[in-house]
Amino acid sequence: MTLQARLDAFKADFKAGKAPYFAPPEIHPIMERATAELIASGQAGRALKAGDRAPAFTLPDPDGKPVSSADLLAAGPLVMSFYRGVWCPYCNLELQALEETLPRFRELGASLVAISPQTAANSRKSLRQNGLSFPILSDGGNEVAAAFGLRFALPDYLVELYRQLKNDLPAFNGDPGWTLPMPARYVIGRDGIIAYAEVNPDYTQRPEPENLLPVLERLSA
Repeated sequence: MTLQARLDAFKADFKAGKAPYFAPPEIHPIMERATAELIASGQAGRALKAGDRAPAFTLPDPDGKPVSSADLLAAGPLVMSFYRGVWCPYCNLELQALEETLPRFRELGASLVAISPQTAANSRKSLRQNGLSFPILSDGGNEVAAAFGLRFALPDYLVELYRQLKNDLPAFNGDPGWTLPMPARYVIGRDGIIAYAEVNPDYTQRPEPENLLPVLERLSA
């Protein structure tokens, strides 16, 4: 089953209120409104794209060890996934699909990192729950996401809904701001130039990990 098929199946179960995904039906139009507004804002089109130079960064892994993009690129191409956090089931399904494809990335000389604004403790939880063998880096305040053009502030009505659902982003992220990154997938070549970019303001839509393989094959040729 493709990643998007898994996401669509989860979305259908969630909207139908099937256990264990029960949620009040009135929340769905609110979430859909926020997604539609983010799409209409055009921010995704202003994010960094293929051909742009990727910003350099250094971020801590779940053990607090600094990981730099320069060191990763010195070893080969870099696959990056920006995701919202361990609380997001769509993100967890994406991380699992990336883990399944990781051996093929490595065969082509690439490394893989996921980047989220969550605390190190929540990144460790992500690693355990999803059985991941690649690092999750903590992007405090979504600063690296902002450098890629991905950071956005949640509208007040969505903040209120998240609070009602006990989805406390400041607690998850250790940051008082209610910001998130748009989900995004990037491939960076060893020269620091973005070779592939996929940014989607609809968090229920994610590209297939296999889409990256032709890009990595070209970079490794």
